[in-house]
Amino acid sequence: MTGELSGVDLARQALTAAREAAKKNGAAQTKKPKRRTTAVVRRDGREPLGLGAAIGMMMTERGMAAPAAGGSVLADFDAILAAAVPELAGRVQATAFDAATGRLDVVPDAPAVGTKLRWSAPKLIAAANERVPGANVRALHVLAPAPAKTSPTTAAAAPAPAAPGLPTVPVERRPSPDGYRRAIEAHRQAAPPSRVNPGIAEAMERQTRAMRELSRRAFPEPDIAPDDAPAPIEQARLQRRRQAAATEAAALRRARAERVGATAPPAPGQAAGEVA
Repeated sequence: MTGELSGVDLARQALTAAREAAKKNGAAQTKKPKRRTTAVVRRDGREPLGLGAAIGMMMTERGMAAPAAGGSVLADFDAILAAAVPELAGRVQATAFDAATGRLDVVPDAPAVGTKLRWSAPKLIAAANERVPGANVRALHVLAPAPAKTSPTTAAAAPAPAAPGLPTVPVERRPSPDGYRRAIEAHRQAAPPSRVNPGIAEAMERQTRAMRELSRRAFPEPDIAPDDAPAPIEQARLQRRRQAAATEAAALRRARAERVGATAPPAPGQAAGEVA
């Protein structure tokens, strides 16, 4: 015997049917739960901090701060360098590590080593992070080259300086061997001083005198004029003036003679216009 459905049952059936229809039509959407973020307000009232920063600050205030990884990176740098770039082992020093920025400062002993370090920076950073997991090395800063510190092996090989209180022993010079001295003396005797033939020297002197005489004849030296004598240029000008004056005087005399001859009567037995 089936009884009639009540209103509650009908509503439940209708809701179930609607959900099934929504699933078939794809209208139902599942919402992801929102992620709750926890913010801790600082005691002085400034901007809020993240959870990690707040926990770190709390550990620092209570003396529970973990040791920084910078000390481990600097202490294990030789092993890190030998693992990453073995050919540069012993030629690079790690001077500082900034944990906040992840920068590792290194000093090479030569410019070529610094260039090799810059090329090998990714390998060195990866080796440092692998050896010291919490270091978080992100950058390698190569400083100016500086000479490497003296290693114990080099210091042992270097000669120790003499103590100031100990007396110094003078170095005794050994005399030259007898054979060496005899060879030097024989060389000096075998090379006599150069001698000049008197005949050749006299011939050279005669040739020099003849050349001087020929030069004197070809280029005679002018006579030395007295101080009151005119200069050569003035003397030449004066001579030209005298020649011009003499030529002008001769021309005037000739013109006068021709004039006189033209006006005088002809001599007996001489034709007119004929000059005697």
